[in-house]
This record gives sequence, C-alpha cells and structure tokens, in this order.
Amino acid sequence: MMTKEEMTKEILTAKIEKKLSWAALSEATNLGTVCIAAACLGSASLTTEEAKKVTNLLELPDNVAFALTEFPTKGNGQVVPSDPFIYRFFEIAYVYGDSMKSVAQELFGDGIMSAIDFTLDVDKVKDPKGDRVKITMNGKFLPYKKW
Repeated sequence: MMTKEEMTKEILTAKIEKKLSWAALSEATNLGTVCIAAACLGSASLTTEEAKKVTNLLELPDNVAFALTEFPTKGNGQVVPSDPFIYRFFEIAYVYGDSMKSVAQELFGDGIMSAIDFTLDVDKVKDPKGDRVKITMNGKFLPYKKW
C-alpha cells in the first residue's frame, strides 16, 4: 500500500516531467486548482473517477490512483509552519483573527465558517506596484446550537 507521501512524490515528479500545471489537472478533473492541489499533496481525497483522470493524465499506476482516494489525516506537521508563505496565514490570523471573527459575528451571529462546505480560490491580480495575490475563502456559516 502506498502512503500519501509516496503518492505525492510520484505525482509531483510526473507533473514536473510532463510540464503540467495545477490548472491543467483542475481542467482534467473539473475541480478547483486548490482542491486538486490539496488532493495531490495528500491533504484531501478524490473519487475513483477523479483519481483516474489525474493518473491517466500523469501516466501513473493504479496504486497512485488508489492512494488519491484514501482519506487523509489532516493537519499533520508543525504547529506553526516555518515556510514564509504558509506562516503568513498564521500571522494574518494572529493579527486580524479577532477582528474577522467580530465582524462575521455582527453579520451572522455566534458561529463559525465551515471548512467542509467551503471553496478557496487563489488568483493573480495585476498591479502596477507589483502583482498581488487574491485569496478568496467562501464557507457556509454554521451557527452554534443551543441546547
């Protein structure tokens, strides 16, 4: 049985060798680019049909397709990552988290944003002062239940 780490290594190697982008895998599977990247990097799973589309495009064996369908363990690794791009999300949460929560609760009441009924998009926005990263998170609001 192939681990998620072994699966990811094979996928990334094939992706580089075939000069394919996440956008190409997204188009082949009809899934968002972040969604397909998450599955290929081991933090999400695909259906059998979606996994076959990925492995067919990358010309990878059935054990990779099977590994893509296995449920992942989410949140493994360091508590606060040292990669600067990823760390910035922690910094944003530290600096603006309470403010975002307060604004959201004024709009919706007491609850949370779903990370299950959720989409996340990463876009490039041209700017004369330097291109910008636009990240859009869109999650269903889940009010806390009282009993």
